[in-house]
Amino acid sequence: QVQLVESGGGLVQAGGSLRLSCAASGIIFSIYAMRWYRQAPGKQRELVAVITKSGVTNYADSVKGRFTISRDNAKTTVYLEMNSLKPEDTAVYYCNAVDLTIAREYWGQGTQVTVSS
Repeated sequence: QVQLVESGGGLVQAGGSLRLSCAASGIIFSIYAMRWYRQAPGKQRELVAVITKSGVTNYADSVKGRFTISRDNAKTTVYLEMNSLKPEDTAVYYCNAVDLTIAREYWGQGTQVTVSS
């Protein structure tokens, strides 16, 4: 059974920091690209950051320079370090694992991030 379990969300003031974690089980973690998405109320889910199985990263323009995605294959965990948070970063953040070779993906349940002004 595949599980992606996010943690680390919460309430923080603007300018603050949070570190999200996503622990994966039931998959060969090292072969999956890992992605963080977010969805704000009334908005579509958007891709925030991605890290490939080889460690290449990419970010949405809105978070470049503030967010950092990383992975620890030994711990089968992906992280999202979020700094200089803004109220517009408020959303539910979702972890996603994708094997692009077979177009298979899995989702976590999401973790709420709320940034107060």
